[in-house]
Order: sequence, then structure tokens, then C-alpha cells
Amino acid sequence: MLNFKKLKEIKGDASFRKFYRNKNNHSIVVYAKKEKLKNLLIYDAVNKILIKNKILAPKLLSHNYKDHLIEVEDFGDNTLFKILEKKKTNKEIIFKKTLKILVKLQSIKDKYIINFKNQKYKVKKYNNKILSNEAYLFSEWYAPRKLYSFKMRNFEKKYKKEVKNLLSKLKFKNDTFVHRDFHISNLIYFKNNIAVIDSQDALIGNKAYDLASLVDDVRLKTSNKFKKKILNYYLKKFKKDKKKKFINDFEILSVARNLKIIGIFMRLAERDNKKKYKKMIPYAWQMINYRMQNNIKFKNLKSLLKSNFPEFIK
Repeated sequence: MLNFKKLKEIKGDASFRKFYRNKNNHSIVVYAKKEKLKNLLIYDAVNKILIKNKILAPKLLSHNYKDHLIEVEDFGDNTLFKILEKKKTNKEIIFKKTLKILVKLQSIKDKYIINFKNQKYKVKKYNNKILSNEAYLFSEWYAPRKLYSFKMRNFEKKYKKEVKNLLSKLKFKNDTFVHRDFHISNLIYFKNNIAVIDSQDALIGNKAYDLASLVDDVRLKTSNKFKKKILNYYLKKFKKDKKKKFINDFEILSVARNLKIIGIFMRLAERDNKKKYKKMIPYAWQMINYRMQNNIKFKNLKSLLKSNFPEFIK
């Protein structure tokens, strides 16, 4: 039995998990009483898939599922977020290195793995129903705190219709390994390599999703010029017709993801009293604006958001 008093608690993320650093073992203890199937069993199963495909991910060192914990390899805390925050860092070099990891991730063909309970785990599909429900977090948590009840009911009905309509315009199939939280706080620079953490939500989905997570990340403000440069760098090997399809999906998924993020951040602030997340909401709006500008497919959604949230939509 681990003695938690001898371990150093690490500042947690947005989930129900708790993390402890075991310096003697060079390990991290992940404790999750709530949602422990996802946060312990599935997390390790996905890590096994990544490791099998030569992607640096936390190796399981020990587990005690009954006591709600696993112990995994510790890669330290030198996240790409910390590196990119420094003014002298060459952002372009870091992002290009990260894209190499993303391409490796997207090349994964494994959908099955045996977990530490000796059961077969299958990575599920990231279908439009899941994407819709995520985008609905905006109308569930953010919109009700900004609109009167009558206006809210009218907005919600129209908003859900527009989200479904927008997602129906996606071109790529759900056939790619998607991390789902592929951003700079979940990537750690370790021994001249980039380690991937927080992979428990991985699904088989749209090729454009993880790039949208990385390029349009709320945690790090980058110029529109820089975003375009990184997107074009990723797309350079694509043929013209595929490039067009990818940009279509990238923009749709970026908008849907940032609407989801606004909803999640409001939920974290209101329900879980994690007020710091509210500070990032204006930048999420900024990116929604940027991706919707001059694009006919967003016409109805843009009009709906503008009539209800005019302070954010240009």
C-alpha cells in the first residue's frame, strides 16, 4: 500500500484525477475513484498502443485497481507549454517537431490491446453524435448564463440544428487514431523526445481533429499568420483535392471544438470552482471568429451566434 504522505501531490488538470510524484521510483501515481475505468484502465490501454507504435507514452509500473490507482513512468514537467511560453523559443521548430509526433500518431492502425486486467480493449469510433454532444456543452453551460430563459430556449433549438448541419459537411471518414487532447500541455519534452500524456479519451475519428487541437489551442496565443504557416507545413504532402477536404474539416472541427471548450471552461468555473479557466474563453471566441470569417458554410451559425453574443462575433 502506498503511503501518500511521502508522495508529492502534483497540481491537477481539469479532470477528477489526482496525481502524485514518487521521486524514489521516478514515477507518477494516478488516483481516480471517479471515472476510474477511463482514467486508469483505458488510459493505460491507450498508452500501450502508443508505446507499441514507438511513441513515447507513460509505461505502467504497477497497478491497484481496487484501491483506484496506477503507477506510471514519470517524464517530468517540462511541457511544451512551458517551453513555448519563453520569449526566445523558436515556436516554429517546436511545432514542426510536434507535427512529426502527430503524423506517427495518425499512422496507428491498432484498435485492440489487452489491458492490465487481461481484457481486450477496443478503441471506439468518434462519430458525429459524440462530436454533437460535445458542441452542445456550449448551449448547456455557457449560453444559459448569458441569455434570458425565453431567448435561451429559442437559441438552443437553432444551435443544435446548426451544429448537426455543420458536422454533416465533414468530408473525411472516421478512420484515424485521434488523441482528442493533442495540445501543448499534454506534450512533454523528455530526453530529446516528445512524450504524449493524457491519452485516455483517444478514439478513431477525423484526421483533422488533432491538428485543430494543436494549432487552435486556447492555452497559447499565436498569430493567424503562424497558424496558417503550421497548417500549410502539415498539408504540404497532400494533393490539391485532399488539401481542400482537409481544410474544410479542420475549420469545422476547430469551431466545434472551441464551442465545446467554452462550455467545458464555464462548467469548470461554475460547477468545480476552477475560475482560472474563464480567462481563456475570450481567446476561444477569437479563434471561432477567425475560422468562421469569409466562409459560406458557417453563414447560419455565425448569424445565430452574432444575434445572441454580439460582443464576441464580428
